[in-house]
Amino acid sequence: MSSGFVKVNGTVTVGCREATDAPSSRQVMIDLRELFIFLVGALSLSHGVAPYHDPHCGGKQVIVHLFEWKWTDIAKECERYLGPKGFCGVQISPPMEHTMITTDGDRPWWERYQPVSYKLVSRSGNEAQLKDMVQRCKAVGVRVFVDAVVNHMAGLGRSGVGTAGSTFNSDARDFPGVPFTKENFNDRSDCPSGDGNVNNYGDPKNVRNCYLVGLTDLDGSQAYVQDKVAGYFNHLIEIGVAGFRVDAAKHMWPKDLEAILTKTHDLPEGGRPFFYHEVIDRNDGAIKVDEYYHLGYVTEFRFPQKVKEGASGDLGRLGSVYDPGWGMASPDNAFVFVDNHDTQRGNEALTYKNGAEYKRAVAFMLAYNYGFTRVMSSYYFTDNSAGPPRNSDMSAKDVIIKSDGTCDNGWVCEHRWKPIGNMAMFRNAVAGTSVDNFKYDNGVLTFNRGNKGFFAMSVNSFSVSVNTGLPAGEYCDLISECAQKIRVDGSGRAQVSPKDPSDPFVAIIAQGGDSIVVPVVTDNPNSNPNPTNAPVVTGPTQTLPPYVPSGSEDFQRTVILVEKQTNPGQDLFIRGGIDYGQRGGCSATTPVTTNPCAIPIKHNDPGSSNHFDKVKAWSVGDNFLDWAGPESGQGAYQGRQSEGTPAFWSTNERSNSGYSDLNTYGPHYWVVDIMVDCSKTEKGFFEVKAVVNGAWEGDQLSGACTGLGVQSPPYASKNHFARCGYKNVFHFNSGVCEIKPL
Repeated sequence: MSSGFVKVNGTVTVGCREATDAPSSRQVMIDLRELFIFLVGALSLSHGVAPYHDPHCGGKQVIVHLFEWKWTDIAKECERYLGPKGFCGVQISPPMEHTMITTDGDRPWWERYQPVSYKLVSRSGNEAQLKDMVQRCKAVGVRVFVDAVVNHMAGLGRSGVGTAGSTFNSDARDFPGVPFTKENFNDRSDCPSGDGNVNNYGDPKNVRNCYLVGLTDLDGSQAYVQDKVAGYFNHLIEIGVAGFRVDAAKHMWPKDLEAILTKTHDLPEGGRPFFYHEVIDRNDGAIKVDEYYHLGYVTEFRFPQKVKEGASGDLGRLGSVYDPGWGMASPDNAFVFVDNHDTQRGNEALTYKNGAEYKRAVAFMLAYNYGFTRVMSSYYFTDNSAGPPRNSDMSAKDVIIKSDGTCDNGWVCEHRWKPIGNMAMFRNAVAGTSVDNFKYDNGVLTFNRGNKGFFAMSVNSFSVSVNTGLPAGEYCDLISECAQKIRVDGSGRAQVSPKDPSDPFVAIIAQGGDSIVVPVVTDNPNSNPNPTNAPVVTGPTQTLPPYVPSGSEDFQRTVILVEKQTNPGQDLFIRGGIDYGQRGGCSATTPVTTNPCAIPIKHNDPGSSNHFDKVKAWSVGDNFLDWAGPESGQGAYQGRQSEGTPAFWSTNERSNSGYSDLNTYGPHYWVVDIMVDCSKTEKGFFEVKAVVNGAWEGDQLSGACTGLGVQSPPYASKNHFARCGYKNVFHFNSGVCEIKPL
C-alpha cells in the first residue's frame, strides 16, 4: 500500500460467508461465478500459461517507476532513454482524479493515493497528455503500467473538489464523480476490530474488511464496485496501457480481485493485461503472497531486506538473497525491487541516499535471476511527505536532463546511473539462464548467467582473472557504455576490471552472437591507415573496381539520427562508408570519386525554415559518405568549411524551429536525411561515426541494436553500423542503437 493507505473489502464476501442450510439464488449465482473464475484460471495454468504475468514488451525484463513524473516528461524519457536502453516499461503514478491537500505550504505525494473519481486528470496531467505519452512510449517499445488505487477512496474527514473538479465528501461516502455512495463501502458491521480500523494482521477479516488509516474502504464483493473498477482498467487498456500495479492488494479479498480481473478486456494487440499486486508479506501476519499467484506477480518485500544485508556488508551473502525458507515468493511469481516510494520514507531499505551501496544493490538485482524487476526513479526529499519538485503554482517541475545525462531540477533519476540504466540490457540478454560460478573472493563478487552474460562487482576498484563462462571474443562492457572491451580467451577466462574506479562493476553479454560479441582480431600493421580508428579486419579482402556512375545505382532514402547535446556554435557531421581493411583499393589518399570504401549519396531537402540554412549550404557538393571529411568543392556556410556530411539539430516539439517529423524521441537529435546507393554498401550496411567541431566520437560496439530493422552486420567494427534504406538511431559515444523501417 502507499503511505499506510491500504484496502480492505468484503461485505457480503465470499471470504467470510456463513454456512446456511439452503443457499439463496443470489448465493448460488455467486458460487457459479466463482466456479467459472476458478475453471478459467485452472484451464490457463493447465496449458502452462500465466494469464496475468506477461508485460507485453517483447521479453524485456526491467520496469522503472518514474515516481510523480508528468506525462509529458515520461513521453520524452521513453523516446530519448528508456527505449534505446531496452527498458520493458514504466510504472506511472496514479492517473485518476485525486484529492488536493495542502500541508505546510506543500501538497504531499500521498494525496495521489486518495481517489476522488476515475477521471484521468491528476497532478501529472490530463487524459489527452496521458494518451499521448502511452502511445509515444509504446511506439519505442516501452509499455506503461498504472499504479491502480482501487481498494479505497479518499480518507475520512476529507471533502471538497478533486483534481478534475469533482466534488466529494468522504464522511458521507459520497463520490459523485464515479459515482459511489455509502452502500458501496464496507460497513462497520463487516469489521471485527473495536475501532473499525485495521489493527490485527493475524486476522484476514480485520485486514480486508476494516478501514486502513481511515481510508474509506470499498466493498469489492459488490458487482457494481467490480464493474466500476474494471471499467477504469478497461478505459486505460483502450488507450494503450499494458497493465497495472494494484495498490494495497493485501487488503482486498483475492476472490474479489479475481472477479475484477475477469471483467477486464484483453489488450488491443491481444493477450491479458499484466498485473502485479502489492502484498506486504514479511512473515508477520495471516496474509501470504501465494494467495495471489494466479492473479499476476506479487511484490516481494523480503527481497529489499535480504539485498540490503548483502550490499551493505558481505557481498557473498547475496548468493542466498532468495530464501524459500523465509516464505519468499517463487521466482516466477516474485516482483522484486530494492526500494519503492513507500520504503524510501520508512528507512526500511537502501535508497539513493545510500549512494554506492544502493548502486550495488540495484546492479546485483538486475544481474541476478530472481523475479521480475523494477527500479526506482526518485526526487530529492528530506520531509517524508514532500511532494515532487514544484513551481510556485504547485505544479510539478520539468525533468531537466543535463549534458552528462544526469537529471536536474530536483529529480534524482537513479535509473540513469550507469550501473543501473545500463544493466537493463544485461537483464534482457540473460533472461532464462541460471546463475553459475557464483564466487566471492578477496572482496570481488563474480558470476555468469549461463553462456549469455558475466557480471562482477566490488566495494572498491578491482582487477581479477576469472572464468566468465562465455565464448572467446571481445565484449563490450555495458557499465562503461562500451568505453572498454573485455577480452575472453579460448578457455572462457578474462582479466576484468572496471573502467571507472568510482563505479566498480563490469557486465558483458553475448546476446545474438556477433551482434553483440566482437570477435577477437589481430591488428594488421600492413593495412591502410584508417582515420576513424575503426578496427582492421584480417583475412581475405574484396577488391572492387573504381566507382563510376553508371545509372544502375540503387539509391534508397536512409535516415541517420545521432543524439548529442552540444553547446552554442557546435555542429555535428558524420563520416563513414566501408572500413579500409574490408575492401582493397581503399586508402586515405585515394580520391573519393574512385575510393571503393566511399558511398555515393544525395541530400534530401530538409525544409524551408532558416534553421536548415547551414546544412543546405554544407550539402552542396557533398556527393559521398566517406572518411576523409569535406569533398573538393563542397559548400561552406558563412566562410566555415564543412567537416563531413552535415546533420541538422532537431527536436520532436512542433513549436520549435528545429522540429522534424523524423525525430520522435526528443531534443538534441542530429538528423542526416540522404539517398544512399545501397549497391555500394556491404550487404546493405555501412559504417558511420560522428564528428563535432573536429572531435571524433569514441569507438563503439557495432550491431548492438534494437528495432524491426535489426540484422547482424557483415563484419566487426568500432563504428556505428547503419542499414541502407532504414532509419538508424544512434547516441554519441554509446553502442546503443535502433534500426527501424522508414
